[in-house]
Amino acid sequence: RTLRESTILSEQLQAALNSRVVIEQAKGVISHTRGVSIDDAFTLMRQYARSHSMGLSIVAARIVDRSLRL
Repeated sequence: RTLRESTILSEQLQAALNSRVVIEQAKGVISHTRGVSIDDAFTLMRQYARSHSMGLSIVAARIVDRSLRL
Protein backbone atom coordinates (compact mmCIF):
# COMPACT_ATOMS: atom_id res chain seq x y z
CA ARG A 1 0.00 0.00 0.00
CA THR A 2 2.76 2.45 0.94
CA LEU A 3 4.63 1.69 -2.27
CA ARG A 4 1.51 2.36 -4.33
CA GLU A 5 0.88 5.66 -2.52
CA SER A 6 4.49 6.66 -3.08
CA THR A 7 4.19 5.86 -6.79
CA ILE A 8 0.99 7.89 -7.10
CA LEU A 9 2.58 10.84 -5.33
CA SER A 10 5.63 10.63 -7.56
CA GLU A 11 3.44 10.62 -10.68
CA GLN A 12 1.44 13.60 -9.43
CA LEU A 13 4.58 15.58 -8.67
CA GLN A 14 6.04 14.79 -12.09
CA ALA A 15 2.82 15.90 -13.81
CA ALA A 16 2.85 19.16 -11.83
CA LEU A 17 6.48 19.78 -12.76
CA ASN A 18 5.81 19.08 -16.44
CA SER A 19 2.83 21.44 -16.38
CA ARG A 20 4.90 24.17 -14.75
CA VAL A 21 7.64 23.80 -17.38
CA VAL A 22 5.11 24.23 -20.20
CA ILE A 23 3.58 27.27 -18.48
CA GLU A 24 7.03 28.87 -18.19
CA GLN A 25 7.73 28.16 -21.86
CA ALA A 26 4.40 29.68 -22.87
CA LYS A 27 5.14 32.80 -20.82
CA GLY A 28 8.37 33.15 -22.77
CA VAL A 29 6.61 32.74 -26.11
CA ILE A 30 3.99 35.33 -25.23
CA SER A 31 6.57 37.74 -23.85
CA HIS A 32 8.64 37.47 -27.01
CA THR A 33 5.82 37.60 -29.56
CA ARG A 34 3.79 40.32 -27.83
CA GLY A 35 6.71 42.33 -26.51
CA VAL A 36 5.46 42.28 -22.93
CA SER A 37 7.02 41.40 -19.61
CA ILE A 38 6.93 37.85 -18.27
CA ASP A 39 4.44 38.94 -15.61
CA ASP A 40 2.17 40.51 -18.23
CA ALA A 41 2.49 37.40 -20.38
CA PHE A 42 1.24 35.26 -17.50
CA THR A 43 -1.66 37.66 -16.92
CA LEU A 44 -2.65 37.47 -20.58
CA MET A 45 -2.49 33.68 -20.56
CA ARG A 46 -4.47 33.41 -17.33
CA GLN A 47 -7.14 35.81 -18.62
CA TYR A 48 -7.47 33.82 -21.83
CA ALA A 49 -7.80 30.56 -19.93
CA ARG A 50 -10.47 31.97 -17.64
CA SER A 51 -12.48 33.66 -20.37
CA HIS A 52 -12.50 30.48 -22.45
CA SER A 53 -13.06 28.10 -19.51
CA MET A 54 -9.83 26.26 -20.22
CA GLY A 55 -7.16 24.96 -17.93
CA LEU A 56 -4.02 27.04 -17.76
CA SER A 57 -1.79 24.11 -18.66
CA ILE A 58 -3.90 23.36 -21.76
CA VAL A 59 -3.66 26.96 -22.93
CA ALA A 60 0.07 26.93 -22.26
CA ALA A 61 0.59 23.71 -24.23
CA ARG A 62 -1.31 25.14 -27.19
CA ILE A 63 0.73 28.32 -27.10
CA VAL A 64 3.98 26.37 -27.02
CA ASP A 65 2.98 24.11 -29.93
CA ARG A 66 1.80 27.24 -31.81
CA SER A 67 -1.78 26.01 -32.24
CA LEU A 68 -2.97 29.04 -30.21
CA ARG A 69 -1.96 32.66 -30.40
CA LEU A 70 -3.19 35.26 -27.98
